[in-house]
Amino acid sequence: MGVKQIRKDHTIKDSFITSVLNRVLDDYRKKISELGPKLSFYQVKALATYLENGGEIKAESINVIEFGRERIQELQAAKRNASAANMLTVINSLIDYFESEFVPVTEIRAKMLEAYESFLRKPRKLTRSNQFGVSVVCVKKGVSNTGLHNHMRDLRILFNAIREFYNDEDLGVVIVKHYPFGKYKLVNVDNNDKPKLTIKDLKRIFNIQANSGSRKELARDLAKLSFYLCGMNAVDIYRLPLNCIDENRIGYNRSKTSSRRKDKAYINIKVPEEVKETFLKYAGNLQDRYSNHISLGRAISIGMREIGAELNIASLEFYDMRHAFGDLARNKCRFSKDDVGLALNHKDQTNAVTDIYIS
Repeated sequence: MGVKQIRKDHTIKDSFITSVLNRVLDDYRKKISELGPKLSFYQVKALATYLENGGEIKAESINVIEFGRERIQELQAAKRNASAANMLTVINSLIDYFESEFVPVTEIRAKMLEAYESFLRKPRKLTRSNQFGVSVVCVKKGVSNTGLHNHMRDLRILFNAIREFYNDEDLGVVIVKHYPFGKYKLVNVDNNDKPKLTIKDLKRIFNIQANSGSRKELARDLAKLSFYLCGMNAVDIYRLPLNCIDENRIGYNRSKTSSRRKDKAYINIKVPEEVKETFLKYAGNLQDRYSNHISLGRAISIGMREIGAELNIASLEFYDMRHAFGDLARNKCRFSKDDVGLALNHKDQTNAVTDIYIS
């Protein structure tokens, strides 16, 4: 149907097309009227699925991939980009595993989760789009216990969101009847026995020679900045504007937990003289160099691996700076756990989270 078939008031001129559409609409109206008081409990997507399936939503018609992508958009709109990235990883892995863009929710079963776990643990070739939109093939190592735990946790979050969306037990509407995570248990997270960085290690990292503009230089500079700014995460450094210093202090909301806390994970800290020059070099400028914090994170990881290889520091990661800050603040500077937790912007008053950072 072309534009010429539409009047200025958006009504259709062709009476034949109108008669066909009216039959479809009448059928939809009938199905909607059959819902009675239950109609108020249907969200738009659920109602559309109800109508498309002839008045009945079946679990086998619910596509986990489609639902997951819509969930990703919701998370991005809420600026929960880290959660969106985790969900995208789950969606992509499900597509790899099933070799299909259509994965019925009924396929997510306990035995499938066990087979999927084995799939994730093995090295595999993946086709992904790089930052330029070009498809590239990469080899991904099998996940560790920690990686597997987090991946299956995120899949469980997605499955629970589907159940919550389509089921309404108060009205007796139970479309997704099964729950595979009742039988399948998530693997335990590995204990973090990785040694904390020493003061000597930090000096070697911060003083290592690197070519200007290289990822090695980037990793060195931002590692130093993170340590001096109380273990600041890369995503928060990326989002800092150039004019965020107010009388030698910066205030920001920690991205990782801002959406889960009433105080929006706000913290205000001093910028020490030792890193003020480095701070001014990068704050507000990283957005011009990297399209998002994920791209920045990849570049930092490559640079940290180069530094670790040169200094013979095994498995050196950017997050080690945050651990080093917490550990040295407690064990060398003898600050209380409460003070260390405050500096790390932790809200847990039991210090259970802070304990992870202290050897």
